[in-house]
Amino acid sequence: MAAGRGTRMGTELPKQFMEIAGKAILHHTIDRFEMAMPDARMVVVLPANCIRLWKDYCFVHNLDTPQMIVEGGFTRFHSVKNAMSQIPDGALVAVHDGVRPLISTGLIRRMFEEAGHMEEDALIPVLPMVDTLTALRKDKRGQLEAIPNVKVDRDQIFAVQTPQLFKSTVIRRAYDVPYKEEFTDDASVLLDSGGRIRYCEGERFNLKITRPDDFRLATLLMKIR
Repeated sequence: MAAGRGTRMGTELPKQFMEIAGKAILHHTIDRFEMAMPDARMVVVLPANCIRLWKDYCFVHNLDTPQMIVEGGFTRFHSVKNAMSQIPDGALVAVHDGVRPLISTGLIRRMFEEAGHMEEDALIPVLPMVDTLTALRKDKRGQLEAIPNVKVDRDQIFAVQTPQLFKSTVIRRAYDVPYKEEFTDDASVLLDSGGRIRYCEGERFNLKITRPDDFRLATLLMKIR
C-alpha cells in the first residue's frame, strides 16, 4: 500500500518516494518482501498521478521486481479494495504499508508460515504498550484535558502493525461493503464482517514513517542495519 499523499510529512514528494541510503522508501519495502518471499506476487498500489513517477524510478534504479500496479482510491479502504480485485481466491494475501521499510525478513516468513495453517481468517502483528496511557480530549479553547472517570489499562492496549495476512476469499468478501470511518485498517474491516483474527508479536522497529521524526529515525536505523 503506497497510495497515500503523505500530508503529515510536510513535503511535496509523497513520503513513499523519499530516499534513504540512495533508495526510495517503497523500494526498501519491496526488497524486504522479495528477499523473504521470492515467489510471492507483488501488487503495488499508488496514487494515480505518481504511477509514471514510480515506473521511471524503477527503470533508473534497475528495480526489476515484477509488480502489478494498481491505482489507489479516495481512502485507504478504497485503495485496498482496488487491489483486492487483483487477488485470486484460495491465496494468502499480506497487506503491508509501503512506508514500513524496516520490517525483518524473519517476521515476514514466520507470519506466512503461521498463517498457512491457521484456523482463523487473519494473522495480525501487534506490540504491547510500554508507556503510561491517559485519555484526553480538547476543551472549547482547544486545550487538552483529562476525560473524567476514564482509565486506560495499558495491559489491554496493543499497537497494530502490518503486514496483515488474510485468507483472500474472506478479506475480499469483507471489503464488499460501503466505507465506514471506523475502518482504520484491514483488520477492522474484517472484524466488522464477523471475521476471526489471530494475533502475533510484531517488531519494535517495524515503524511506519509518517512524520519527519520517523524519517530521521528510520534513516539512522538503516545505517545501523
